[in-house]
Amino acid sequence: MMRRRGWFVLAALFMMTQAARAQPEAPPIQLYAAGSLREALTEVTKLFEAETGQKVAVTFGASGLLRERIEKGESAQVFASADTDHPQRLARAGGWQQPVVFARNLMCALALPSVDVTSDTLLETMLRPAVRVGTSTPRADPSGDYAWALFRRADAVQPGTYATLDAKALQLTGGADSPKPPAGRNTYAWVMDEGKADLFLTYCTNAVVAQRELPRLKVVAVPASLQVAANYGLTWRVDADASSARLAQFILSAPAQAVLRRHGFGSP
Repeated sequence: MMRRRGWFVLAALFMMTQAARAQPEAPPIQLYAAGSLREALTEVTKLFEAETGQKVAVTFGASGLLRERIEKGESAQVFASADTDHPQRLARAGGWQQPVVFARNLMCALALPSVDVTSDTLLETMLRPAVRVGTSTPRADPSGDYAWALFRRADAVQPGTYATLDAKALQLTGGADSPKPPAGRNTYAWVMDEGKADLFLTYCTNAVVAQRELPRLKVVAVPASLQVAANYGLTWRVDADASSARLAQFILSAPAQAVLRRHGFGSP
């Protein structure tokens, strides 16, 4: 009798195992995210996967280019942008939630060691004819839009400077046709290492990562008179399944926010 009961238990366990194996694994959540979030969101998604067992596939890139890919039909379910304008455009078109700010950033300047510049002399340095000022590409990458907003603030400090900076700025990254760095290289460290600019305006978080890779670079704080705050917007599809909505909420949660702060982002 005991032997027969044992066979029944083994048979039941076998059937349960086979049934579990027959269950298809849930497809990964498709998260599209700004390139400046690469290190922080890679860590955040690992925490999410460990907590939920749900896989996440992350596509990083310039927010404007990602938004265009989504509009053309790519299957992003959650979109973490380096601004609020691109997710707002998706929301206005329908099918996406109104974006919420989930992180903040500031602008900094990366400078070659040969450039004599401080926070106080940043504008004067950018205006020097011999100094090549690099930026990302406006409309494709919010970092470029923030750089041009900085130029407009500079014009209020010193009238006429917007035209000078607008004409001389080199749009080196973030565009559809921008050269890509070799695998494993930080975009901004590579641009500066290649000598494509003497000074580059980017997010402070990007500047710190670039300096970590290329310690000879200087990180220069943008003075308050020129500073432009970057608000990062999060949205997800209105018809998103429960796991996608849960990922969006997790990015807003305390554990994820702690990761973002550790990587230099400000809280919403």
